[in-house]
Amino acid sequence: MLITDLAKHCNAEILGNSDIELSSAADIMSAQSQQVTVLSDGKYKKYLKDCQASACFIAETPERDDYPQQLTLLICQDPEISFLQAVKLLHPEAALIRSISSQAAIEPSAHLGDNVHVGAFVSIGQHSQIGDATTIHPGARIGNNVHIGKHCLIHANAVIYDNTIIGDHVIIHAGAIIAADGFGYKFRNNQHVKVPHVGNVIIDDHVEVGANTCIDRGALGATRIGAGSKIDNLVQLGHNNVVGRNVIICGQSGISGSCTIEDGAILAGSSGVADHVKIGSRAVVMARSGISQDVAPGAQVWGSPAKDRKLAWKELAALSKLPELLQKFKVLENRVDQLEQ
Repeated sequence: MLITDLAKHCNAEILGNSDIELSSAADIMSAQSQQVTVLSDGKYKKYLKDCQASACFIAETPERDDYPQQLTLLICQDPEISFLQAVKLLHPEAALIRSISSQAAIEPSAHLGDNVHVGAFVSIGQHSQIGDATTIHPGARIGNNVHIGKHCLIHANAVIYDNTIIGDHVIIHAGAIIAADGFGYKFRNNQHVKVPHVGNVIIDDHVEVGANTCIDRGALGATRIGAGSKIDNLVQLGHNNVVGRNVIICGQSGISGSCTIEDGAILAGSSGVADHVKIGSRAVVMARSGISQDVAPGAQVWGSPAKDRKLAWKELAALSKLPELLQKFKVLENRVDQLEQ
């Protein structure tokens, strides 16, 4: 792509040679000729001087000695977003020949919208509805009475159980399980009695669910995922959880049942949340934290059991001094013994 076309699509102003063809995108440390890169953070500025790329998205014009002669600058308001647009343009997805595979098993009562793509060995149950321009890749299972909106993408071998409701522009990655039974049992007569789960899962617009993630259906009501929320790979989301809008849940996190995660909250990797806990709006649960009590809106917590981030770090710093303090204590103890004698 000509750099002039790329700059136009990405709302950038060219500073330098405008007669360049770009073939791909790369990070600032490895980019080579005919590639475009980005300076997204000041900590990477040290790599700019020796950058081998042909072009670089940047917010402000640096000093002339700070970047090489061959590097054309693409000045823009938000270099990261402009670079992401460039990546999409330079690395387009392979064109999909849209069709309904003859090897798919689709119940006669199911309804498919316009321009739907259904791959081989897909199974779609009774009375399910698939919205316009939705893509379902091979091996996926769509249960009975499932409603999937427009422009959704269901990857291979995902399983969506009965009565699930999915909005528009939702992505479900390979191997994800939506609306399996929750983990609910009552211990009676020396055995575990299964609690029936007759609820469902409701996923709003623009949600993305990672590979091999499991979202359990509600026991009686619904497990809900708010619009714009992003759930990473290998996440377990228990029954009757309510996840707000634009929530981030990172990989290997586990959320027990009946929790509320409010808008904009972030759960970093390997977070663990006990049942009936409320995590407030824009709260941050740091990696490998264990949450057993409610987290206030805007709070940042860490540790297991989790507590205020700054307090937890102070305690950890104090703990590192414990061997030295013990040594001092032994010295003082010896001196006290000598004085007593």
